[in-house]
Amino acid sequence: MIQKLIQKIQKLEAPVVVGLDPMLNYIPDWITKRAFEEFGETLEGAAEAVYQFNKGIIDVIYDIVPAVKPQIAMYEQFGIEGLKAYQRTITYAKEKGLVVIGDVKRGDIGSTSAAYAAAHLGKVKVGGNFYYPFDEDFATVNPYLGTDGIQPFLDVCKEEKKGIFVLVKTSNPSSGEFQDRFIDGEKPLYEIVGEFVNKWGEQVMGEHYSYIGAVVGATYPKMGEVLRKLMPKTYILVPGYGAQGGQAKDLVPYFNKDGLGAIVNSSRGIIAAYKNEKYQSFGAENYADASRKAALDMIEDINSAVR
Repeated sequence: MIQKLIQKIQKLEAPVVVGLDPMLNYIPDWITKRAFEEFGETLEGAAEAVYQFNKGIIDVIYDIVPAVKPQIAMYEQFGIEGLKAYQRTITYAKEKGLVVIGDVKRGDIGSTSAAYAAAHLGKVKVGGNFYYPFDEDFATVNPYLGTDGIQPFLDVCKEEKKGIFVLVKTSNPSSGEFQDRFIDGEKPLYEIVGEFVNKWGEQVMGEHYSYIGAVVGATYPKMGEVLRKLMPKTYILVPGYGAQGGQAKDLVPYFNKDGLGAIVNSSRGIIAAYKNEKYQSFGAENYADASRKAALDMIEDINSAVR
């Protein structure tokens, strides 16, 4: 799957992933109204609005970006109906040829982690049948529990030829409370995690890059430069561009000399673009067109800096 992602990035010249993280206040009133008319002001109605919103965006970006990244919490808040919308979003995105990164940040021990891996990347056996529950192509994973929590994902990645992105240095302001702490007075925790990611990745290598990637925020470019050197064959998922303050010039250290090695995420900067003054002329009725233009602008911005 890492090779498929790379090929799509190269073909489209777009090292970009669109985060499908919809909040109800991002969704135009006409979509919400239609969903509520059919299902009422219920969790089912909210989930239907979310799915229709996502579908509209997917329809206008599938030919310009290689991947989408739905954040599962935005769907879980609407309970089972929200999870159905999450699964429908994944299915529709894959039908359109997009690579899907499930932003689920799972991680636990032993059989629990194995169940998470099966749910999101693998398959489960029911009687004499096998089913792929969510069937994302990649999933984000929390490494806090160590190799016990990661190995089940590695096993599924080997079997299914899928991948994970392990949290290494995240983009949020308080990430340094743990991630920047020096261990034994020698090196910060994020570097140690990066070394483990590099080692784990050796178990599941693609042609040039590992199926095991890393999450490194755009808001910490100097740390990104260090981690790039520590993980030369690791694909880096880069959140924090745009709305969180990361700029295109900050992204250069995340890429290798081959122009590959990183894919940059933007969520509300694209999916809620019509609310931005720059794209207000599109209006709520044409929110998807605003999202397409914002995605094209992002691609141009990043390519101007890193190519």
